[in-house]
Amino acid sequence: MAQLKDDCFAFGGELLGLDPALALLRERVEPVAGMETVPLRACSGRILAEDVVAARDVPPHDNSAVDGYAVFFDDLKPGEETKLPVAGRVTAGHPLGRAPRRGEAIRIFTGAPMPKGPEGGPDTVYMEEDARTDGDAVCLPSGLKRGANRRKAGEDIRAGTAILKKGRKLRAQEIGLAASVGRSELRVHTRLRAAVFSTGDEVRDPGEEAPEGCIFDANRYAVGALLEGLGCRVTDLGILPDDLQAIRDALAKAAPDHDLLVTSAGVSAGEEDHVRAAVESLGRIHFWRLAIKPGRPIALGQVGRTAFVGLPGNPVAAMVTFMLIARPLVLRLAGAADTAPPLFRVRAGFDAKKKKGRREWLRARLVPNGADGLTAVNFRSSGAGILTSMVESDGLVELGEEIERVEKGAMVDFIPFSEVAR
Repeated sequence: MAQLKDDCFAFGGELLGLDPALALLRERVEPVAGMETVPLRACSGRILAEDVVAARDVPPHDNSAVDGYAVFFDDLKPGEETKLPVAGRVTAGHPLGRAPRRGEAIRIFTGAPMPKGPEGGPDTVYMEEDARTDGDAVCLPSGLKRGANRRKAGEDIRAGTAILKKGRKLRAQEIGLAASVGRSELRVHTRLRAAVFSTGDEVRDPGEEAPEGCIFDANRYAVGALLEGLGCRVTDLGILPDDLQAIRDALAKAAPDHDLLVTSAGVSAGEEDHVRAAVESLGRIHFWRLAIKPGRPIALGQVGRTAFVGLPGNPVAAMVTFMLIARPLVLRLAGAADTAPPLFRVRAGFDAKKKKGRREWLRARLVPNGADGLTAVNFRSSGAGILTSMVESDGLVELGEEIERVEKGAMVDFIPFSEVAR
């Protein structure tokens, strides 16, 4: 399995914008996940490690798009009804079994192969509701175009075409496409191995007693779920005490068996922030001072040759910075080619001011607004500790560095949580 380069997170500037920071990740971070071949049924959510090339056309033969009657277009009488004997029957998986003849109609069903002989075959299909039977014959009205209701071989995919590129995350549609060209297994990247931990003498696991001055650990559970949504195999290292040696020992033990270590809080310069010192004693750490809100500096580094991400301590800031900064890193390490989330344009249902030169994200829910489409209504509080805002919102309104004011009704960019939580 490949390992992280020692200097991949280093940069020379004091303050980075988000786009340059993400460009650095794309440029410097290479996949560390290995490769394996797995059955197609086990490929959902995996990242493709090969180009998939079609070995056959899809569909593999001309076929009927409807239930009806296949005929030679040149047998039809222009401007009047045509009566033809019905001389055969073709169903899906059951060809005609002989060469078709001019002057006859073939009963055919959806998906059935168009009859074909040495000199060609029927090229047009009448829908059964447009035809009228008369004993062993069928009466066909005029006006149908040549080739109507016929699907041609290779209409969807031509043999030899690369239908899926490596680095793509596999969804149901990609799996279906691979199956359509006969693939029963695919070469994919192995699941990224990620370890998550929290620190703090005041932090307690849900279900435990929480004496005065203690809090329940929300970040570890939220971040673990986000990592699992990205297809990672997650190891929960639990809650580590505010003790440098204990943290150092846990990191040193976990690093060789994982591709990524993730924590939140504990990486500042305070007397009780021991994570920073522990990471630096085992490797190196870089504070990426990004011009963003919410989120303090995010720490990226390495424990030995294993990637380390230190997220902010406030739960909203931890989740937002994970979704927009750590997520691209995780996907890149896991072998994904496309790590940028899509942006959708919606109307702002609020007025807002912000500092120029800083990118900000506002939590918002979407409401229908008639002909205007969707309107983003921002959450009542912008506090980085208000975790309910993440539950009651559909995503994030992104305000770029150049924006200083947003007026109600203006068009803004929106990132749905559904696009950055997986």
